Amino acid sequence: MQIRFWGTRGSLPVAPHASTITDKVADALLHASGKTLTDKAAALDYARNELEFAVGQGYGGATSCVEVDVGAGAFVVCDMGSGLREYGLDTLRRLSDGNRPKEWHFFLSHLHWDHIMGFPFFVPAFVEGAKVIIHAGHSDAEEALRRQQEEISFPVPFDWLRANIEFHTLETGREYQIGELAVSMIKQNHSHDSYGYRFRDKSGRVAIYSTDAEYKIDRMEEESAMVDFIAGADLVIADTMYSLADSVSMKEDWGHSSNIVAVDLCHEAGARRLALFHHEPTYSDADIQRMHAETIRYEELTRNQSELEVLCSYDGLCVQL
Repeated sequence: MQIRFWGTRGSLPVAPHASTITDKVADALLHASGKTLTDKAAALDYARNELEFAVGQGYGGATSCVEVDVGAGAFVVCDMGSGLREYGLDTLRRLSDGNRPKEWHFFLSHLHWDHIMGFPFFVPAFVEGAKVIIHAGHSDAEEALRRQQEEISFPVPFDWLRANIEFHTLETGREYQIGELAVSMIKQNHSHDSYGYRFRDKSGRVAIYSTDAEYKIDRMEEESAMVDFIAGADLVIADTMYSLADSVSMKEDWGHSSNIVAVDLCHEAGARRLALFHHEPTYSDADIQRMHAETIRYEELTRNQSELEVLCSYDGLCVQL
């Protein structure tokens, strides 16, 4: 199973200002003082391998879109954020080898705009003969997707799409066999509810997709339920939008979690890897990199037994399970 991240920001897509790019270039030039980079290949190697990630690269700005790929059968993707456009084009390229069906399965965490805004730009939905199946815990998923393509909001109506589109409402407490994957779902605390997903492949590898979830001290049973849900997972993709201080003070009841809570849940559940996800849109690359470093340190200080590897998701990251 391979997990590909096509969009990792929360709430709002982010594009860097010109001044941000200039600042990165300036930092890179200062770091390169005294070095001789003879061609572009050498410069690229330097940027990727010698500069810190926040300077030489970056975390991207697309909103939530994560692919779960077993290399065969239908395509599977979580959420429809702005990263969906690039994902859709990439899957069409992969179809050219003729070994996979023109079929896409979506699993929606919830229906807020940053998680569905990419669907009007999902090119496979315009392909005759394609099949798109949208799974959600919300019975009003179709209403939400149709509404954002009404004429007042978007020039292309939903009914102009050429793919065969189906909507399936899932239930918690059940496991569904969907293609090559066994899938189950858990309800999370968020406005209009959100749902996390557990994906298990035929070899027993497990990936968790859990975003837009808030954990409150007076509702600890929800944390216990999540620990059971992610138990033994090979990868947990978790909402870590805020610091712990923000999540319990000025941003309480905003429907998001923190890096500290994510580590604690993964430790208790015996998970192997954690991917920080749904990055705050006002955070710079340096801010996100700093949170990643702080999370690694917190994991080291609170570790009881096995190490929890802490990754920081970015647009383009691929994780092999």
